[in-house]
Amino acid sequence: MKNAVLILGDQLSFSLSSLAAAGPDAEIFMAEIADEASYVRHHKQKIVLVFSAMRHFAQTLEEQGRKVHYFTYGAHAGLQAMTDVLDHICTHHKPHQIFVTEPAEYRLRDMMQGWPAPTGTSLEMEPDTRFIATHGEFTSWADGRKTLRMEYFYRDMRRKTGILMVGGKPYGDQWNFDAENRKKLPAKHVVPPRPRHEPDNVTRAVISLVDTHFSNHFGTTDSFGWPVTHAQAEADFSYFLDACLPNYGDFQDAMKDGEAFIYHSLVGASLNLGLLDPLEVCRAAEARLHDDKAPVNAVEGFIRQILGWREFIRGVYWLKMPDYGDTNYFEHARDLPDFYYTGETRMACLRAAIEATHEHAYAHHIQRLMITGNFALLAGISPAAVNQWYLEVYADAYEWVQLPNTHGMALFADGGVVGSKPYAASGAYINRMSDYCKTCAFKVKEPTGDTACPFNYLYWDFMMRHRDKLGGNPRMGMVYRTLDKMDDTRRQACRDSAAKFLETL
Repeated sequence: MKNAVLILGDQLSFSLSSLAAAGPDAEIFMAEIADEASYVRHHKQKIVLVFSAMRHFAQTLEEQGRKVHYFTYGAHAGLQAMTDVLDHICTHHKPHQIFVTEPAEYRLRDMMQGWPAPTGTSLEMEPDTRFIATHGEFTSWADGRKTLRMEYFYRDMRRKTGILMVGGKPYGDQWNFDAENRKKLPAKHVVPPRPRHEPDNVTRAVISLVDTHFSNHFGTTDSFGWPVTHAQAEADFSYFLDACLPNYGDFQDAMKDGEAFIYHSLVGASLNLGLLDPLEVCRAAEARLHDDKAPVNAVEGFIRQILGWREFIRGVYWLKMPDYGDTNYFEHARDLPDFYYTGETRMACLRAAIEATHEHAYAHHIQRLMITGNFALLAGISPAAVNQWYLEVYADAYEWVQLPNTHGMALFADGGVVGSKPYAASGAYINRMSDYCKTCAFKVKEPTGDTACPFNYLYWDFMMRHRDKLGGNPRMGMVYRTLDKMDDTRRQACRDSAAKFLETL
């Protein structure tokens, strides 16, 4: 064999750089690897999604005339880790070269770069060209900057791609329309239903496998309906463009009990697997603006999440690894509460977010940031424990995107690399953006005491505990001026209520 290509489970793109570099006659290898499925206890639907999408991708490659060696989970006892697969390819097939596209996660790239080939075979690692910014571009952009802020990187990505640009200026003479995107859903507002793909024979076989071998993992497979092929992913995205994009901007921060998806695109899982191309997705959304089918605040808000935030987060990850996840700015060390797995909490907002995550392997970005993340921040939960939970429970979670989002944005554990201030909020924010508080056992307008919303006193307790680190932050000035106006009795009541509540965790 002259050349081989090893395709990883999140590299399901026909334009993959390793496929192009190896040539059309190279034989392709894919494997459902035990270590990758269980190095954390991934949500059952995440494993179903990846394995089923891999199997469908392999089938399509074979239909295109490619020679594919596919190793299903458990079929080869000796293939437990990625290095086992590389060793197997060398020993049994003896290619001159093995081509692989650079893994998206640091641990895998590090593992492959340190792999000693058992024969004379060389491992050729090709850059992942499915992202819009290269590692070098982000490093050059970050070099010499005191702070890294997504907004300025996003503007450079707009200039590079020409997306939402007119004559060198931003469309509508604004870079950002986020101020228009903070509306609460009206009480009787009906959100559109979302398409669900009924599992085919391939997916049903994977569901059976997961239910058998991963029964102790979080979540359920009962409601699985994620797209597992390029065609399904494109169909879901088209539905979003038609039914959801026009209202996405207005309600992207809104939350509603019983509505897991609102107007969100759900494209993250497909993008991160390679079933959709990020630049094509951005251009398709931009076309809706130019065709007067969606307003600018919706289109710009959606594109910013991909062209700006997704690319920025990846850049931060590779710039700061491998030590990034070890930082702990606030020195938080509390254990993760059991209810993050069971959903058994009297706090309606947390219960709703966790139950939706259990059922769908999904929660939208405000639920992740301002509900589960906000609580973990205020309660002082260990960043390592929170990072592991986020990596476990979401279908779109891979370390490169999960770690900076959780560690940096939700927990501020990096001390300000990703965000300029902690995303901390009291119950008032949750009440403003959702209907959760109406059915909650706690009272959102009570500041302290046994019946008060825990977010209220936890918020002020957090601010008092960390004044030495946050008091000088210019974006926190108003918070601390408000704190200084409180009398000693009110401040002590916040401390006492927080201490009593946290003992119950």
